[in-house]
Amino acid sequence: MADNARAKRLADLIREVVAQKLQRGIKDPRLGSHVTITDTRVTGDLREATVFYTVYGDEEERTAAAAGLESAKGILRSEVGRAAGVKFTPTLTFVADALPDTARTIEDLLDKARQSDEKVREAATGATYAGGADPYRKPADDDTDTDGDATE
Repeated sequence: MADNARAKRLADLIREVVAQKLQRGIKDPRLGSHVTITDTRVTGDLREATVFYTVYGDEEERTAAAAGLESAKGILRSEVGRAAGVKFTPTLTFVADALPDTARTIEDLLDKARQSDEKVREAATGATYAGGADPYRKPADDDTDTDGDATE
């Protein structure tokens, strides 16, 4: 349990250090203000860290940001080592976070469902039941014939 807590603390520290360094310390134009660090995970042995990031922009900007992060990996790892004070600084792996794309896909699906619901609502406006509001027979209905007269 202590190892998990230590890995979590180190992951949080790495996320903060990398985000601050990207914001203030790296002059690479590919890593502008449109790169956001979303999450960081560290292995149990504290040797490897995966840093998840998002890039707000088009595909060209995402590719440029990925290349910029790869080129800045050494500087970022040095900063992490300096801030963490651990014997072995974890290697950093940058992975584009799929969360924004997934959220966009879900929003698109919800919009389609809303449009479909609206079409059904429009079609139902002014519609009447085909055989009455309650199409099921009840035991009381068995005592009357089709004319509504009671049978003897």
